[in-house]
Amino acid sequence: MPVVDRAALEDSPLADLHALASELGIDGFRRLRKAQLVDTILEHQGGGEGPAEQAAAEAEAEEPPKRPRRSRSRRRDPDEAAAEAAEEEAAPPAAPERAERAPSRSRRGAAPAEDKSDRTAEGVVELLGNGSGFVRVDPPEPSDDDVYISAAQVRRCELVSGDRVSGPVRAPRRSERYPSLVRVDTINGRAADEVAEGTHFDDLPAVFPTQRLPLDGGEDKTLGAIAWLTPLGRGTRATIVGPTRAGKTEALRRIASALAGQEGLELTLVLSGVRPEEVADWKAGPLEPAVCLTIAAGADAQAQAVERAMETAKRLAARGGDAVVLLDTLDGLPPHAARRALASARDIADGGSLTVIATASAPVGGETTVIALNRELTATGRLPALDWSESGTLKPELLVGEDGAEAIAKARAEALGL
Repeated sequence: MPVVDRAALEDSPLADLHALASELGIDGFRRLRKAQLVDTILEHQGGGEGPAEQAAAEAEAEEPPKRPRRSRSRRRDPDEAAAEAAEEEAAPPAAPERAERAPSRSRRGAAPAEDKSDRTAEGVVELLGNGSGFVRVDPPEPSDDDVYISAAQVRRCELVSGDRVSGPVRAPRRSERYPSLVRVDTINGRAADEVAEGTHFDDLPAVFPTQRLPLDGGEDKTLGAIAWLTPLGRGTRATIVGPTRAGKTEALRRIASALAGQEGLELTLVLSGVRPEEVADWKAGPLEPAVCLTIAAGADAQAQAVERAMETAKRLAARGGDAVVLLDTLDGLPPHAARRALASARDIADGGSLTVIATASAPVGGETTVIALNRELTATGRLPALDWSESGTLKPELLVGEDGAEAIAKARAEALGL
């Protein structure tokens, strides 16, 4: 669970604090006032201070004695101030997320600086809730050799979870548990400067998907029909549409299960405007939601959360990765926000891809794939529950070949009695 600092907790609604306290196993949290609850949560996370507060305390502890007040009356050089601020922010937290899995360095003895100062680390980025993160050298599990990345470096290099980075490392300072990344040299095998100065995602050339995403339906007739009639590819812009109780969420959940085990895909699950009861069903699946907003959330809040998730996926795709965003649902978003979210999907020519598969009551427009479900078929258990006349994929021959596309057309004609 990400470590959250005091400022973030104080700005959170009481209901969110109760949910966090429940996950932390805090007894009697509902009887506490908000200020007491914040203190209690911080204590359970790592001794009563958030990462930002601990970093500031560590930086202050290492500062040389201050000069008399009168000697500090001169104006500080802006570059000097910025350098000092960056140095303070680069300090890793004394008790970061998942620290309970690794013994404290203070118990094992701090490693001498000369043993670690020339070390270079390479691994996969995992971001924390406070904006900082870690380089997992043996992903996905944490280890004692993981390296802390400050929030400043994350912002500067626009890092996202799943990026593979490398760079020099400095040894942990007093009271720090982890070494810190001095700078980011490479991102996904390319120089960090080149990545930062790369072409904007929306300006990258897009092509129709050509790499199919295989869906193993097994005994699931509806999933098998989706894989057959409406093939999905890397870069697909797809909606699962139909009236209420047509089975849209269930179809998306089964697609998520089929994609979760595929290597090379960075999956993100976004729940926006879903029924509260569906949240538990999603969390019991193989993919933890990155965004979780129920129908109680306002349209603007939903739009902002979806936009943040899409921006993260865009950065990953622009760097050559294959991102997949599963979104349930577009119905609660303002129309322009729904179109913008769906339009994010594309297969980048000679690059990565961003696939969006979303549920909606009706097609948004601009889809490359529409999976239409029939409520009557779903309600009576006559599967597969696809509407053959409304479902389809643009240019399926690019995904299944000319013979496969002809077979799909023939099967559709037979189903419709044509």
